[in-house]
Amino acid sequence: MTKEDVIEAISAIKHPAINHTLLDLGIIKGIKGEDDNVVVVFAFPFPDIPIKEMFINLVNQALDPIGIKPGFETVLMTEEEKAKFLRMEAEAWTGGA
Repeated sequence: MTKEDVIEAISAIKHPAINHTLLDLGIIKGIKGEDDNVVVVFAFPFPDIPIKEMFINLVNQALDPIGIKPGFETVLMTEEEKAKFLRMEAEAWTGGA
């Protein structure tokens, strides 16, 4: 499996309350490694995001059919990334869950 395969598999995962994908929002910041050593890097705007586990589960569900069991890293968004996220959140908030 390549990084492109992983990105394709997770590209449609949407945020439950914002009408954008996790990739568009910058929550999925990157993919490291290939084959059996894939690590998905999440960037969050604030520490201790309550739906972090939901995002991890969604990524696991998307990657399981292609046989990938990823590792995960979490980082905080930069101020610029956070500003973009908050702007997108304000524009596309659905409030769903």
